[in-house]
Amino acid sequence: MSETTTLPRLTLAHSTVAARDLDSLSAFYCDVLGFEVTNRGAVPGGSEIAFLSQDPSHHHQIAMVSGLPESNPAFVLFDHLAFRTGSLVDLRAIRAKLIAAGIERVIPICHGNAWSLYFNDPEGTGLECFVDTPFHVAQPFATGFDLDQTDEEILKTTQELVASEPEYQPMAEWKEAFSKRLNQR
Repeated sequence: MSETTTLPRLTLAHSTVAARDLDSLSAFYCDVLGFEVTNRGAVPGGSEIAFLSQDPSHHHQIAMVSGLPESNPAFVLFDHLAFRTGSLVDLRAIRAKLIAAGIERVIPICHGNAWSLYFNDPEGTGLECFVDTPFHVAQPFATGFDLDQTDEEILKTTQELVASEPEYQPMAEWKEAFSKRLNQR
């Protein structure tokens, strides 16, 4: 006999990635993306693990393990780690750091609900850095956008682009409705 219970809410705490060269990969995440190594050491089987974070309330947001089988990364849009940032200014700064680090393929995508940069780290792991828009639209939605426009131009262009999309509404309204749905479970 099963008992009906409310499922706990889960929050993603960290991701683990395989590293061929732990030194250079952790340097990329620290020097280019702004992470700090919180700990590093040997694990059973001869591998080494490095823990990285940007948040003092999380010992690690990423764990990198050496000695794992190499992956064959797919197109970065479908197989990636995503990091939220606070503004379009932040996205521009990240893009500049990526270009300075020699990352050749940095793809700006507007999802209607977020402005994103997609790219691969030096070992091929797909990454996304994004900032939320004030809009909600049905997903999937993806189109390019010009990060060289001003913030105001990007906001105006995005709103014009998504205003006729299914489920278009202010994100605050969508969040309120979704919260009510979750609380009814």
